[in-house]
Amino acid sequence: MKPASLALAIALVLPFAPLHAAGPMGERRAESSSMTGINAAGESVGEIKDEDGRRRAVMLSQGRHIEIGTLGGSDSTANAINNQGVVTGGALTANNAWHAFRFDEAQGIRDLGTLGGSSSVGTALNQSGHIVGYADTADGNYHAFVDNGIGMLDLGTLGGKNSYATAINGAGYVVGAAQLPNGYRRAFLYKPGSGMIELPTLGGRISVATAINDHGVVVGASEMPNGAWHAFMYENGRMIDLGAMIARGSSFANGINNHGDIVGTVKIKDHDAPHTFIYKNGQMQVRAAYGSLYLTRDITEDGKVIGSSYTGHVLKSGAVDSARTDHGLKPVDWLTLAFLSLIAAVAAFKVRDRIRKGFDFGIKMLSLA
Repeated sequence: MKPASLALAIALVLPFAPLHAAGPMGERRAESSSMTGINAAGESVGEIKDEDGRRRAVMLSQGRHIEIGTLGGSDSTANAINNQGVVTGGALTANNAWHAFRFDEAQGIRDLGTLGGSSSVGTALNQSGHIVGYADTADGNYHAFVDNGIGMLDLGTLGGKNSYATAINGAGYVVGAAQLPNGYRRAFLYKPGSGMIELPTLGGRISVATAINDHGVVVGASEMPNGAWHAFMYENGRMIDLGAMIARGSSFANGINNHGDIVGTVKIKDHDAPHTFIYKNGQMQVRAAYGSLYLTRDITEDGKVIGSSYTGHVLKSGAVDSARTDHGLKPVDWLTLAFLSLIAAVAAFKVRDRIRKGFDFGIKMLSLA
């Protein structure tokens, strides 16, 4: 195609292409976004990070973009939402300290406080609105906590200094990681009335539990004897090595739903982008390209895997279907196809125009011979 034709095609396309279109969570093109939670009604939460690194907790509800705000400071991030629309995360106070919060549209953002120290963060919550996370203690360490809406309960440690909670199920079971007296972090399971117990490892020194479903099945990641990490599932006192089902690389399980579907991340090499893995119906699949996310956060009850994709410049919140085997076409592919179709249409128009004006292709071809 001649430069003039290409310029015409581009000129025709550009008026219809928004230069500052909002991203998946309402962010500008140069801003990054990450989806961290979604509920049964399709309401989602996450954060937007601007070019200066400022983080804003956001909620999307029925087509509305809701800025959750802060506790008097500049930044905030949302980590989870339940089916009642209650959100938790962390927000900066006027004193520039991160504090765990509880948010809903009726009452706004509320400070959960700490365990006597300066900072705290909410990481997850259940359908009853019980929030877990970690908070600084008066002695300068940090401990896992549960907040039931009345106060913050210190879950303690496994004999070491620090611990943090990552998830809670409907029965109030909490998982996370806690230090042993020797300083190594181990995955734990906390049951109300029974306290915190250490979960087994896959042979290494360190482990962390990251999610638990309402049937008490726990997932996470454990160091192996060779220093690699493998995703695991813990059920009825038994550790199952999910990473062994993946050919190579380190793996980390991040989410599980009540059907037992598990999602996480596989890192093959240090310089490669992470891949999404999905363990479903006893089968392991590692996604690549369009079926994968750069950051894999969680899986919903209907099988939607949420997290973020990498555009080559910034992260953008996204989701993939755990049941889909074909990769399909992304929006950018459809835009490219539309652009090429437009170019073809312009070229066809020019050919018809020349024919209409009596252009003799035979003479033109002879003159080029």
